[in-house]
Formats: sequence, C-alpha cells, structure tokens
Amino acid sequence: MNKAIEELLPQVEELIIPVYRRLDAISAVNHRKVLQAFRDHQVSDYHLKGTTGYGYSDSGRDTLEKIYAQIFGAEAALVRGQIVSGTHAIALCLYGVLRPGDLLVSATGAPYDTLEEIIGLRGITSGSLKEYGVNYLQVNLTPDYQIDLEALEQILAERPRMVMLQRSRGYSWRPSFSIRILSEAIQLIKEKSPQTIVFVDNCYGELVEELEPTQVGADLVAGSLIKNLGGGLAPTGGYIAGRRDLVEMASHRWTAPGIGAAVGSTLDLNRILYQGLFLAPHIVTEALKGAVFAAALFNRLGYPVSPLYDEERTDLIQAIGLGSREKLIAFCQGLQQGCPVDSHVIPEPWDMPGYGEQVIMAGGTFIQGGTLELSADGPMREPYAVYFQGGLSREYVKLGISFALERLEEIKNY
Repeated sequence: MNKAIEELLPQVEELIIPVYRRLDAISAVNHRKVLQAFRDHQVSDYHLKGTTGYGYSDSGRDTLEKIYAQIFGAEAALVRGQIVSGTHAIALCLYGVLRPGDLLVSATGAPYDTLEEIIGLRGITSGSLKEYGVNYLQVNLTPDYQIDLEALEQILAERPRMVMLQRSRGYSWRPSFSIRILSEAIQLIKEKSPQTIVFVDNCYGELVEELEPTQVGADLVAGSLIKNLGGGLAPTGGYIAGRRDLVEMASHRWTAPGIGAAVGSTLDLNRILYQGLFLAPHIVTEALKGAVFAAALFNRLGYPVSPLYDEERTDLIQAIGLGSREKLIAFCQGLQQGCPVDSHVIPEPWDMPGYGEQVIMAGGTFIQGGTLELSADGPMREPYAVYFQGGLSREYVKLGISFALERLEEIKNY
C-alpha cells in the first residue's frame, strides 16, 4: 500500500472511536429487543425444524413471524424464503394493496431503480402498476435533499391510497432518511389524510436505529433477508411487517387469494433464519463500523462521502464520489480481490435486469447478492459514486478497502 495511506490508517482509527461507542450503544438496545422477542415466544429446538410440501402448521415459521412482528412493533409479519429479494417484497405490498384507479405517491423523490419498471416509469414491462391502472405521483426532494413536506401536504388533498417512503438513498446522492425524519412525514400524512396507507421501503435500514418505521406510525414495511435481518446467514428470503389486514393482502399476492400465508414450506431454512436474526444486531453494527471507517478514510483522501463519518446513520450504505467511470470500475475490481469468494473474478459493468444504466457490482459473498457480507456497486452515470455496504466484521471491511485503494492507486499511476 502507498506509504502515505498506510500512515493515515491509525489516525483514522483513532478519530472514529467515539462513533464506534455510539454504535455499540444502539446495538445493545437492539440485541435486547431481539433476545426479548425470542424469550417471549419461548423458542425451542422444534421451532428450528422445517417442513415440506404445502407447509401447513409450520410452528417454526409461524413463531418466527410473531417474533418479527414484535421486533417491529407491528400487528403481523410475513417472513418467507420464497420472497426472492427486497424488490419482490416491495412489489408484494404494492400489488397486494393497490387497485385500479388508486393513487400511489412517492414522497422521497424518485424511487430505487428496480421499482421504476414495477411502477411503469420506464420500459414496457408487462404487468406494471401503470398497466393495471394505478396512478402515480412523485414529490421531489428539496434542493438540500429533504422531504418536501409542503408539497407533500398539497398532494395529500388528492387522498392517495398509499404514500411510499424510501428509507435508503438507493443510487442517489442524497441522505438516507432517519426514523425521526420519517416520523415527521408520517405524522403529516396521518393528520391530513388519515385513510392513506404509509408504506416504507426499509431495505438496508433494519436494526440501524433503535426504532423501526412501524414503531412511529408506518402501516407497512418490507425488506430482504440477505441484507440486515439475515445476519449474514440467511441464504434467501424477504419480510413484510405492519398492520394485520395489509400483511394479509400482501400474502394473498404472494401465493393466491384464499390461500395467503397458510402455506409455504420452510425446508431447512428455519434454524438459519432464527440464528441469522439473533446475530443481526451485531453484524449490522460491524458493517456500520466498516462504513464509518471508509467514510473517514476516503474523506481524508479528498473524496466526497455521504454520510460523513460522524453523521447520523439510518442505513448501511456509504456513498463515495469517485468522479469517473474508470475509478468506479477500479474500486469495485479492487474490492472484489479482497473477498473470500471469487477473488480471482474481475467485475465489469453490465446490463443488469431492472436497471436503466449499466451497473457494476462487486461482492465475493457466500450468499449470492448477500450485501450484508461486503459489497460495492454503482451505476455508470454521474457522479460515478460507489455505494459501499456490508461487512461481517470491521476487520474484513478494512482489508477490502485496502484492496480497493491499491487498485485506485494503480490506475492513478498508470
């Protein structure tokens, strides 16, 4: 490694110790919350066994969903291995609840790229919400990247069926929204349009703060198990939590009307989903510590970062503005070399399904797409930012970052 960078590392580590302590305090609260839910529902060895076929009367699956509901302060939850991604979980909520003629409003600006075709904003994909007659309006963020509450209040006069809030930044240079900020928007919605359903895309945000969106008034949340709540162990799956009637509507979209959540075999998943959830508060905190380290280091090296190392965090994602296509590719290729799986593979930008531009993704993970393990990705567009997330341990993150920096130094010196 470049000698100047090597000398900088201990300075960065000293700088971020107070932030680590703050993260540890949040982790302790979430550990207690998860453990209490396990104790309250008397988890036993038989809950860790799976079922086959239809999966009727799967007590392990049903108890896990009660635990999720308790952790989220929700009436009900749907936690299933057959949900293939966070996008899939979100789609189940949208298609399960919305009907022709309904109005869907995004209150946090443009939605994440993979939702554009679902809504009908891009492409001609068969079965979009637009094709089904669901209307869509968008409240753009203010110039300083905040939720425009004044504009949102005006749209609420249209009595939308659902307002969607995206907690994470996605592929945009805006802050992720804290529970406090989401709470302000939710309070406004409930005051001005009480019948409107508030749905939060919770991907990357679970267990990062002490509260979840459903604990401050959100009606429905959804996310992926190969992100935060899987604890780095869940091999697949997604979750939905919130009001019982809304979770049930989503479940009927997941299987079929009249069947809903009554079926769904768990095979050998139960034990690992329980264990992953139990470990999740610790692993999420390790990933956050890695993101804090990356933010402090790259900011010292002159790169714009969001959030700054000592700013409030509400999700796992650390954005680093690299400024060029070449640097974005180099960062991802370097990080890939520091992964335990496929370290010999060289990632390249490609036309990934669901995205409008080419995307490069790095992550030699044990679970394909398991972004909680350690990964980085970004679209081939300005400002050529890399979105860095995950890390099963902060030591692993530091190793991965060192490989990324070495690759950046190589192209600078070339």
